[in-house]
Amino acid sequence: MLPFRFAVHTALAPTMADWRERARAAEGLGYSALYVTDHFDAQFGPLVALVVAAEATGTLVLNNDLRNPVVLAKEIASLGLVAEGRIEVGLGAGWLRTDYEETGIGYDAAGVRVHRLAESLTIMRSLWNEGETTFEGTHYTVLGARCDPRPETPPRLIVGGGGKRVLTVAAQQADIVGVNTSLASGEKGGDMASQASFDHYDRCLEWVRQAAGDRFSSLELQIVAFAVNVVGSRRAAARTASMLGFPGEEALDLPVVLLGTEDELCERLAERRERWGFSNVVVPGEAMEAFAPVVARLAGT
Repeated sequence: MLPFRFAVHTALAPTMADWRERARAAEGLGYSALYVTDHFDAQFGPLVALVVAAEATGTLVLNNDLRNPVVLAKEIASLGLVAEGRIEVGLGAGWLRTDYEETGIGYDAAGVRVHRLAESLTIMRSLWNEGETTFEGTHYTVLGARCDPRPETPPRLIVGGGGKRVLTVAAQQADIVGVNTSLASGEKGGDMASQASFDHYDRCLEWVRQAAGDRFSSLELQIVAFAVNVVGSRRAAARTASMLGFPGEEALDLPVVLLGTEDELCERLAERRERWGFSNVVVPGEAMEAFAPVVARLAGT
């Protein structure tokens, strides 16, 4: 059973000075990573934002379809040198339809995007580990590509999703596997409350376990919580969950919900790690300070 690690999910600040301070604050509060997403709404460009925040652990969550894997491998390797090896990179198959509409990139079927992601991961891992690669696949053909200089320690890979195909790729190639609700709608929001069922997480973890084989025990399992706050009582937590579309006290035990007293949240996180293996927990930036007491108690344990 791996020790707890906590990360902050944020992508924008009023100024770059504020952004630097947020990165330092996250590290000071015990968070091990700062996540920057990769969309075209109001947010900083992820690669530049991570260079600025390199004092804290840098983590990118990038849409594979927006960049060539050889070019991206080079950029991430350089980021790894800036961050002195403290770099994790999340690669996704792409899901937000508006990202494709705004860039004019074709929004292929999910299976095609996932297969393209798998090829991209193979290319980048080879470049980071071997320094060069030749690859011929369905979506990419690479001849004698090089990545020099590169960090002594290759970036850790994060791949997440809520479907069998992408979780199979994650289990076979990633170091950290994120288990999400389904993003098949291609839109933000949606009926997350109905998707985030206990059965969903049981099913997803079984897919990961089967695909990973002998790798499973070494995988770090990640969950992104969306409803996060430390409150004074279970009643207040249930009321907040209901307002967010998670009805009933049972919803407080869902992995995407972290609402409760400090003691209750510590207990629930321990229970979730025991049941599903979730030791890597990501919270939204607006909850960073409120959730910090839980991080102080559990990080590294």
